[in-house]
Amino acid sequence: MAFQDHFSGHATDYARARPTYPHGLFAWLSDQCRHHDLAWDVGCGNGQASLALVHHFQRVHASDPSEAQIAAAPSDPRITWRVESAEHSALRNHSVDLVTAAQAYHWFNQERFCAEAQRVLKPGGVIAVWCYGRTRVDHGVDDVFDELYEHRLGPYWPPERRHVDDGYRHLPFPFEPISDPPRFEMAVEWDLGQYLDYLRTWSSSQRFLKETGRDAVSEFGSNFASAWGDPARRREVRWPISLKAGRTADE
Repeated sequence: MAFQDHFSGHATDYARARPTYPHGLFAWLSDQCRHHDLAWDVGCGNGQASLALVHHFQRVHASDPSEAQIAAAPSDPRITWRVESAEHSALRNHSVDLVTAAQAYHWFNQERFCAEAQRVLKPGGVIAVWCYGRTRVDHGVDDVFDELYEHRLGPYWPPERRHVDDGYRHLPFPFEPISDPPRFEMAVEWDLGQYLDYLRTWSSSQRFLKETGRDAVSEFGSNFASAWGDPARRREVRWPISLKAGRTADE
């Protein structure tokens, strides 16, 4: 599968407007690992997960095929940033304690990536891939959201998006599963402007703008404003996280 770059053109906006993952997710992943020498964050984008991993691992190898995303990532001496694909890394055999792919696994060639993860993970090493679904605020805002997501922008989503909507249920994951992981969600408090800025980072929003010259989010702006109320009011915005976690076999 060739690299499909849906985000480089707005990497700075993406870094500013995207929510962050819960600290509890990384604490739980750390608890599953026997050692904490090296984590590999694959498809790292602007490094949101990478920056969280440095609190649990001595070093983090963060990779993404997008030069623009890596250029937008913050400097940290504990993180090695690399422009490289998920399927071919510069890591040594059996050198990694944890592999993570945050909101990225659906873009990979899963078979080749999983083979690469098997190569670099230590025996008994942990791999976790996750995605987050549709935002939820309240019924009124969510109804407008769903109309934008499904109908106005529906034809503009890449086909891989269906795997996010399915919570990765149908994607291959050839590792011994870690049973009963906790349920995690992301939550932020945003005003209306921040919420709409996030919607504009979607690949479908960017494609719609490029192909039509129109801002689909702005076209729904009055509907969102009516449902939101005072635009300066900060409201809780939530995303459920779908997580697959597993281990490589022991020697």
